[in-house]
Parts: sequence; structure tokens; C-alpha cells
Amino acid sequence: MKALVYSKSGKIALEDRPKPEITAPGDAIVRVTHTTICGTDLHILKGDVATAKPGRILGHEGVGVVKSVGAAVTSFKKGDHVLMSCVSACGTCSFCRKQMYSHCIHGGWILGNSIDGTQAEFVRTPFAEMSLYHIPEGADEEALVMLSDILPTGLECGVLNGKVAPGSTVAIVGAGPVGLAALLTAQFYSPASIIMIDIDDNRLEIAKKFGATDLVNSAEEKAAEKVMELTDQAGVDTAIEAVGIPATFELCQEIVAAGGTHRQYRRARQTGRPASGNAVGSQHRDHHAARRYRDDPDAVQDGGGENHRPGAPDLAPLHAGRRRGRIRDIRRCRQEQGAENHQPGLIAASKPEIRWMRHRPPE
Repeated sequence: MKALVYSKSGKIALEDRPKPEITAPGDAIVRVTHTTICGTDLHILKGDVATAKPGRILGHEGVGVVKSVGAAVTSFKKGDHVLMSCVSACGTCSFCRKQMYSHCIHGGWILGNSIDGTQAEFVRTPFAEMSLYHIPEGADEEALVMLSDILPTGLECGVLNGKVAPGSTVAIVGAGPVGLAALLTAQFYSPASIIMIDIDDNRLEIAKKFGATDLVNSAEEKAAEKVMELTDQAGVDTAIEAVGIPATFELCQEIVAAGGTHRQYRRARQTGRPASGNAVGSQHRDHHAARRYRDDPDAVQDGGGENHRPGAPDLAPLHAGRRRGRIRDIRRCRQEQGAENHQPGLIAASKPEIRWMRHRPPE
């Protein structure tokens, strides 16, 4: 069979490969009829995903027709038209029981990563009972490719986990397929404004047609300053990062409001360290808006002072006791940078209010 293979950093090749075979009772072999590429594939090509070794067949999304199934597969049979999930879920581990399928101990994002993927004529899909979905007769199977990864990623990891709500302000960095999926599905929750940020005017024009209220070309103007201007210097309630590079991650940190939510689809990796668990699932990490209390107790960017936003928690009173107080619900948003960079004043608010423990008596 023909397959698209990651040969080395920056190189792919169309190669002849043997057809996959069933190796476990829960497997299914699927003849791929439609597939697509993902930004994650580009990260692999850059050498940023250490778990994807040279020689790997790429791809983790697609639709096709079942060719054969293992002995433990009862919901699917030869000839069934199926949608393949980008995440393989065993359905029995502790994470699957919490419906955190992307963190599945035995699966997760393995297709096109640690096992051969869908950008081939045939693919072996582990845990078929949990990882395949029947396609209704007459459905547009080419369009359904978007349900493998792109649309649910935009909705679940961006909009739902980003807590988009009526009247809120949203910024989406990256007007690619996932960013546009977030734009479309965010409108189900009636935000007051959706700001789309990208470096390509053509993409931004599509975003405008899809419902974006404001457009920012970050190649032509300072995106952070423009977003702050559009939000009366308050920042956005939800910042969705849909590119996957350090610059766009930092941009989201700059524009998210105090108490807001930052959703990142991919963890940008420059070190080559293995991804923890799986790159699609574990990269969808929750970075609630962090505000570091600096030495200046009047710093307005910390959420208090004269620029305090109506309805938002006034955090200025925390300054006085920050060295002896303890903050509840601290999330170490910057663990990857090393514990030495963590400061006691790093706070993450996952709800409009910030809860803290009673201050200990002064030493």
C-alpha cells in the first residue's frame, strides 16, 4: 500500500508499505477513503515531537471502510463505514473512566505518533470499540473528516474548556481550521465579541464571513495592543491559542483578562523532550489566567488599583499579605520552565472569584 512517511526532520516521502494486520483482539483494519493533515503533523516534521520517530506513517484523522476486526470487536464488522477518532481510548483505565480519553494510559494520541497513522491506504485502529464511530448512510464522508479532530478540538478544548459564555469577550489566535472551528462553535454561546488574530489577510477574511467581530493582522500591527484597545484595556475573558508556537502562547498570556481563561491546543516544544502521554490530548492544557503580584503593590496590570475592572475581583488587598499568606487553587502554569522560576505570587483564577486561605499571623 502507499503511505505518507515521516523520514527525518523536515522530510516526508510517499512509500510502499505492507498492509497492517490485526495484532490485538480489539483492533480493526480500516481502508482509508478520506484523511487530512493537522498542525500536529507539522510539529512532527519540525522534529518537535520526540515520540514520533523517523519511519512513522503520519496522520491521526480520517474516515474509511472496515476491512476486518479482531475477536473482541462486536460493534463493527467488515464493510461498515466509520469515522476514526484522533484519540484511541481503551475505555477502562482511570483517565477513560473520567472521560479524559486523550490521556488514556494505553492509548491516547498514538495514531501517526507512536504507531502508524491514517495517511495511508489502510490503517490499524486499536481499541476499535471506543475509537470508531458509525457513519450514517448518505452522509458526506469527505466533510465528516472534520469530526475526527478539527471540529471537536475547536469546540471542546477551546470553547467549552475556555468557558465561553453569553456576553463574554473571546480572542482566537490562529485562523486555521481549528481556529475557525472554535470561531464557529463559540457563537453557540453568544459572546459579545470574537477577535480573530492571524498573519494572513485571506484567512482573516474567511473568519469575518464565519462571524468574527474584529480582525487583527499581527504581521502588520501589535496584536496585544490592538486587543487591549478593543477591550478598553481589560483583556479578553477567553484567549484561545490555535497555532502552537511560543510567540502565540505568550500573546495569549498578554491579552487574557484577570480571572479569564487561556486555552492552548498544542504545547510548543523546542527541546525535543517526549510529549507527556499524547501530544493531541495532553497538549490541550488549561492555562487559567495567571497574574503575578510584583514588587509594586500599585501595579494596575495585576488586576487592582485605579484600572480595576467592574465585576472582576479586586486583587489589590492580597498584596499586603502576599508574603505570609497562602493562596488556594494555585496552578503552576509555568512548571515546564522549572521550579526556580515559580514565584509565591503566581495565582490562577478558574472562577470569577478568587478564594484564599486566611493569612497566617505575621512572623
